[in-house]
Amino acid sequence: MASTHDIRRRIRSVRNTAQITKAMQMVAASKMRKAQAMALAGRPYAESLNRVLSSLANRVGSLSHPFLEKRELRRPCVLILSTDKGLCGALNTNLLREVAVLPKETVFVAAGKKGKQFIARMGRELLADFDIKDDASSYRVRQMSQFLIDQYLEGKIDSVSVFHTRFVNTLVQKPEQNDLLPIGRLAKLEAGIVEKPPQELTSDENLQYIYEPNGNEVLSALLPAYLHFQVYQLVLDAKASEHSARMVAMKSATDNAQGMIKDLTLEYNKVRQNGITTELLEIATAQMAMA
Repeated sequence: MASTHDIRRRIRSVRNTAQITKAMQMVAASKMRKAQAMALAGRPYAESLNRVLSSLANRVGSLSHPFLEKRELRRPCVLILSTDKGLCGALNTNLLREVAVLPKETVFVAAGKKGKQFIARMGRELLADFDIKDDASSYRVRQMSQFLIDQYLEGKIDSVSVFHTRFVNTLVQKPEQNDLLPIGRLAKLEAGIVEKPPQELTSDENLQYIYEPNGNEVLSALLPAYLHFQVYQLVLDAKASEHSARMVAMKSATDNAQGMIKDLTLEYNKVRQNGITTELLEIATAQMAMA
């Protein structure tokens, strides 16, 4: 049985750990609220952008554009949106489990140290890695999406998919794959947005827009902006998922530490009580022997 000194030392150690996890929980909660607000604020814009593109594509008819042309998948590319730090539960594990089963010819671009380290352990080809901070500035994300676009236009890759964690709510985050290039059906809502019935996406069919200089050029100009915003919205979604998962994980760790402190305190009291009882018995035995 452990001594009272050892139990007190363990209680102090667990209490210090609980203070750290509690502080990390509060920090994650603060970042989570901001990240969730940013992710949710972009979804109405994404819906409107999809609606405009869908409406414009229906009026333009056939359009020849590199972003819309399907190629033979000889060298697909995958963008992995992972985290830089751990302590966020099974968030990265669930995401990277989906990546591990991809074909060997797949090449990767990583945003987040966990994804970069995973690709290195797998011995797969990494084209580039980007450091996306918690503020997820649009300028930095645009550099990443522009790199993917340039690689696609130069023919170095044949498709682009994004593996990220979709934010559902504070307790639920789901790993998902979104196909970025080539662009498929424009009416499909991406970036973690729940798809709406087709009639809601084409509700403006009766409106007659006038495009300057013409519909083809407007659509060609909108497609790169569409791709940039898609990646930016996915990054915001991934950040909201990360901070939500970390807040929940740290809360669970704090609760477990508090429970362990209670158990250790109970054990300490039992050991101390046994020690006192033993001392009283020894004193009583000594008095009887002297009598």
